[in-house]
Amino acid sequence: MTSIAPTKTAAFGLWPSPISAALVAAGAAPLTQLALGGADGQEIFWLAGRSGEGGRNTLLRRLAGSVSELTPAPFNVSTRVHEYGGGAYAVAGDTVYFSNFADQRIYMKAGAADAAPLTAPGMQRHADFIVDHQRQRLIGVREMHGARHSPGRIDPDNTICAIAQDGTETVLAQGHDFYAAPRLSPDGRALAWLSWDHPSMPWQGTQLWLADVLPDGSLSSPRLVAGGADVSVCQPQWSPAGSLHFVSDHSGWWNLYRLCGANTEALCPMEAEFSTPPWTFGGAMYGFCAPDEIVCTYIENGVSKLARLTSGAVLEEIANPYQEIRELRVGPGFVALLGGGPAIALELARIDLSNGELDVLARSLGELPAHAYLSLAQSIHYPSSGGRIVHAFFYPPQNADYAAAPGSKPPVIVVSHGGPTSMASNTLKLATQFWTSRGFGVLDVNYGGSSGFGREYRNALKGQWGVVDVDDCIAGALYLVDHGFADGERLIIRGGSAGGLTTLCALTFHDVFKAGASYYGVSDLKGLDQDSHKFESHYNEYLIAPAAQAQALYQARSPIHHTERLTRPMIFFQGLDDKVVPPQQSSLMVDALKARGVPVAYLAIEGEGHGFRKAQNIARTLEAELYFYRRVFGLSGPDAAAAVAIDNLPG
Repeated sequence: MTSIAPTKTAAFGLWPSPISAALVAAGAAPLTQLALGGADGQEIFWLAGRSGEGGRNTLLRRLAGSVSELTPAPFNVSTRVHEYGGGAYAVAGDTVYFSNFADQRIYMKAGAADAAPLTAPGMQRHADFIVDHQRQRLIGVREMHGARHSPGRIDPDNTICAIAQDGTETVLAQGHDFYAAPRLSPDGRALAWLSWDHPSMPWQGTQLWLADVLPDGSLSSPRLVAGGADVSVCQPQWSPAGSLHFVSDHSGWWNLYRLCGANTEALCPMEAEFSTPPWTFGGAMYGFCAPDEIVCTYIENGVSKLARLTSGAVLEEIANPYQEIRELRVGPGFVALLGGGPAIALELARIDLSNGELDVLARSLGELPAHAYLSLAQSIHYPSSGGRIVHAFFYPPQNADYAAAPGSKPPVIVVSHGGPTSMASNTLKLATQFWTSRGFGVLDVNYGGSSGFGREYRNALKGQWGVVDVDDCIAGALYLVDHGFADGERLIIRGGSAGGLTTLCALTFHDVFKAGASYYGVSDLKGLDQDSHKFESHYNEYLIAPAAQAQALYQARSPIHHTERLTRPMIFFQGLDDKVVPPQQSSLMVDALKARGVPVAYLAIEGEGHGFRKAQNIARTLEAELYFYRRVFGLSGPDAAAAVAIDNLPG
């Protein structure tokens, strides 16, 4: 096919584009949390986000080629355990159990009957629950709020809990700060689960436990079988033959293991990741297609692969079009997965394992813009501080109709992802194409600390948050300038949550970037400790330093204490219901910049938390950000963006 050269000329950043902010928002349909069910295991379940309904998550089921909605409004299938949730429903035959966001009660829906509450109203939340068929109950993680006091704060109490059909709740395991992944053996006689304690996060150190289940349903003889303070274990699963499998980074890479008596066996040692950091419950990157065969996905050099692992430790790749596979479930003769790629937005697919036939069941985007308007990710690698090599994806400007004047260079937006353990992928995202189709370049950086490249790469951020991540974003921007891909006078950095701290530090302590955008970003590390929820309340001990040594570093690295050094224009976006990064983190920065005469804009949004889910707010923030960049760089043109008030901007 012959490409058609653009016929019109306009400055970078001013290209009219068919990819509107409203289109981006309408396309924001998250697909998450796969499950299989039905008598023959052929039914596929998943959650679909509805941005047009306030970000509501609804449970869908595909049966015999048709899709039905099991949880119509006002149900919102979501749990707030750890605030990030996940593992919000379970399936047993024609019955589904799900957590409803509004009241955090578990509801049961049997067949065609209406959903009815199973748990009583109260302060408890539940997640990652499974069905114990023999005892007619659920087993899951319970987070009881208002139940335990620790110095200076009130924290919830986390346990493994059983929930009977009459709603009665019985604690099965307790005493650790956190629990996850209760998994019952096929014969119902053993239960495995994970625990960890402060100050660890689950990707730093977890323990895998195994206990006998007695006839009365209680647990006996719990024993530690894997993991420790410096080893992360996740995704425990039982094979059909009753062998306990799990993922561990004992080797420095999250690899597959099997419990063999008192010992563990590495099934396929390799420098690849069979897990991502478990911020949410219930994820799975492998499953069993036979008692001694596994279908798995793993990340190698930042790209996902799909493969079959046989008993002889032979890894046979399964052909598929995806370069990111977020999770999968294995059924009789097939695998269901959530995948995407440079030209593929996230979608739900079913792959027949006998012939490789692929059937797309759901798409996060109903319709893609014409290919000629899409910028495809280019994988780049470049040096940064300490001799490290950093991985990133670069999206050059692309528009079927427009080109810039010869010799000109585009403004480039450097994206610092959240987490900070998250991983930038090359899956097609309209939010990225919104910028590239208007003549902006985008660099999505997997800075040191990102997942997908082994524990050593993640640990590059240990004690260095606000330093290594910033260095890597700056190095990426300068790499593009040096190679002629970016205008050094129009470099932008943007980030959300932890990426917001990276953004703020880059603009406060360095002069490479000329403007920035913070989405619910961290500006005060000490305030984050004081205000954060239990799950992350000790995270800074890893990212910065243990509390006894942290105060001086908090002062040195918190942008709120150095606003006199911040002279670049900024725009802030903040959900007023945010429980992860409280709104005052943004408002204090905005007030300080206003007082100092630095150009600043602020959108505080009612009814949004940590991450924006409502379509009108997604669109509004994008339009405001575009307007802001055009104003601060003196760009004006026919493709008008929605105005936002900018304090201290001349003219």
